[in-house]
Amino acid sequence: MNRLFSVFKYLHIHPLLWVVIAIGVMTAHFYELCLLFMIIFIHELGHAFAAAFFSWRIKKISLLPFGGVAEMDEHGNRPLREEAIVIISGPIQHIWLVGLGFLLWQWGIFTESLYQTFIQYNFMILFFNLLPIWPLDGGKLMFLLFSLKNPFPKSHKYTLYFSIIGTLIFLLMVLIMMPQNVNAWIIISFLVFSIYYEWKQRRFLFMRFLLERYYGKSNELRKLLPLEVQEDDSVLDVLERFHRGCKHPIIVRSTRKDNAILDENELLHVYFKEKNVTAKIKEILCVL
Repeated sequence: MNRLFSVFKYLHIHPLLWVVIAIGVMTAHFYELCLLFMIIFIHELGHAFAAAFFSWRIKKISLLPFGGVAEMDEHGNRPLREEAIVIISGPIQHIWLVGLGFLLWQWGIFTESLYQTFIQYNFMILFFNLLPIWPLDGGKLMFLLFSLKNPFPKSHKYTLYFSIIGTLIFLLMVLIMMPQNVNAWIIISFLVFSIYYEWKQRRFLFMRFLLERYYGKSNELRKLLPLEVQEDDSVLDVLERFHRGCKHPIIVRSTRKDNAILDENELLHVYFKEKNVTAKIKEILCVL
């Protein structure tokens, strides 16, 4: 229980958020803004509580002028089931929030107008977050779906490609339906920057994924997915076939002798510890 409630120490409020709240006070929208950011905060707490339950490393929970984000110091080496639970633990908060809003309205605590605003905010945040665009929850779920059948680098690229398409569709909708909505343009700018940054960092993120497998808790990966490789394959080519949530026995096919089996850590050791980035599988077999 203490571990769960310790997530509050990671809370970080962006300074500009206070400016937004001050503007809300001056424009008589203070209560509506408080409701909005309370909903966003509970949404992000849902992610954080689930992450704490699975002993994930939480970096911070940020409340921004246009939303919020729970940042984890994990790099794709947790079981996919865990990752799915952490992702959906944000959107699922809106179910009980809607019920709570209804009760507060029935008890006379919420006015009709405030209740309608509360419900509208909940559904707006829920459906927006489920859009298949990185780094929204829908984009992260899309990454997991691609990861079921594809290695990490390919799944990551597919996610970003679809995110670009989703952002363009969202941009088109804004141009048609609400071209003068400042908040919508801020959100689009945030999405474009996030996708661009993720694309620029994709190789670095892949290396972090591999490094965590080498130094991290790879023993938690219970699913075995054998990889069949050839002796002339490079170590890097094989590493690029690694999947999220799986442990890989490496089966080396050979026409001259019986097939050999390598542990994935042997490849990671050659690549990171020995820094032999151009090594081939046959060179590892010779050493063994």
